[in-house]
Amino acid sequence: MNERVKLIRKQLGMTQEQLAQRLGIGKAALSMIETGKAGLSTRNRNILVQDLNVNPEWLETGKGEMFNAEPDLTAYMHRTDNSLPLQSVPLYSIEGTAGLVPLFADRTQTKPVNFIHIPNLPKCDGAIYIVGDSMYPLLKSGDIVLYKQLHNIDDIFWGDMYLLSIDIDGEEYVTVKYIQKSDREGYVKLVSQNVHHADKDVEISRIRAIALVKASIRMNSIR
Repeated sequence: MNERVKLIRKQLGMTQEQLAQRLGIGKAALSMIETGKAGLSTRNRNILVQDLNVNPEWLETGKGEMFNAEPDLTAYMHRTDNSLPLQSVPLYSIEGTAGLVPLFADRTQTKPVNFIHIPNLPKCDGAIYIVGDSMYPLLKSGDIVLYKQLHNIDDIFWGDMYLLSIDIDGEEYVTVKYIQKSDREGYVKLVSQNVHHADKDVEISRIRAIALVKASIRMNSIR
């Protein structure tokens, strides 16, 4: 099966980084799968079968056709976003703006705490510090994520990482998660990188704000 994962990637014309992003794992983890040093998890297998239309029998045994139907290549076409030579991305404080909803509603009236200057990034609307360990080790509390706001929930790229504001009993819960399709009508599945956090189905109507994570920054200090 490990070799067949590599064949799928080659057939789709994807780099290891692109397929790893699609599966919600690191590039190193995908490399270990392709070389037979690690197995393919049930979650990753389901993404290949459900989202990329891989024939499950071929994936398991090598028999039959590789794909049940043409894979939906639009799901990762945004990886070719045009990058900007240099841009100033405003860094916001969630505490100072009382959450994502007011920040996204009127970004022009919100004063950034600073600006981030990074060359060759796709267009970003802003950046915030994150808290929590649900995306550890890919992201840790205190890291910065740069995002592009989505105005329509239908524009989700399944399997990608998003910054979300979710209504829980009238309170705003801000988190970063992978978003996958749910088996329940009117729901999406929120998936963590941290294996100690369980996947969770959330009603789409409870998502109050959403943005695609374009990049992340980690601060390492030596004391």
